[in-house]
Amino acid sequence: MIIVQLILYCFLFTYMVRLAVRGGAINGLYFYPKPVQERAIEIGLTAQDTMNRKRKRFMVLFYIVMLAALLLIVGFWNKVMDFKTAYLQSLLFLEVMNWYDGIAIDKLWVGHSKFWVLPGTEDIPFVQTWRQVLKKRCVLTLIWVAGAAVTAGLAVLIF
Repeated sequence: MIIVQLILYCFLFTYMVRLAVRGGAINGLYFYPKPVQERAIEIGLTAQDTMNRKRKRFMVLFYIVMLAALLLIVGFWNKVMDFKTAYLQSLLFLEVMNWYDGIAIDKLWVGHSKFWVLPGTEDIPFVQTWRQVLKKRCVLTLIWVAGAAVTAGLAVLIF
């Protein structure tokens, strides 16, 4: 059952990213490296305040949805009652999401789809190298060790 839940959780993650860029990749400019953002703003694809507003709106919604989904899976669906089990399940989901984002989203989807290429920025690299992906994912792995404690505590407390 955990495998099915992990697949559903990753599907939700993908759906949220897809929702952010409905209408075109420019709507997710905040996902791109700084040089791409600066060029896109410079050539008039969008404005800095528009990008910042979209980032804030998306990130708040994203964190709320992904946290709620994780709490519902661990606390409601799996009926976890103790902190240790809730922590281990939360950590598993957060780490799978972390590495899924780096490999499936960043390297595969973004790296192999013309959808993400912004006109006028083709000469600027926007896909992370494997080294960058590994570095970022390792840092986030450590962050999620602490984050899982928060979600586990909430799951046990709420459910």
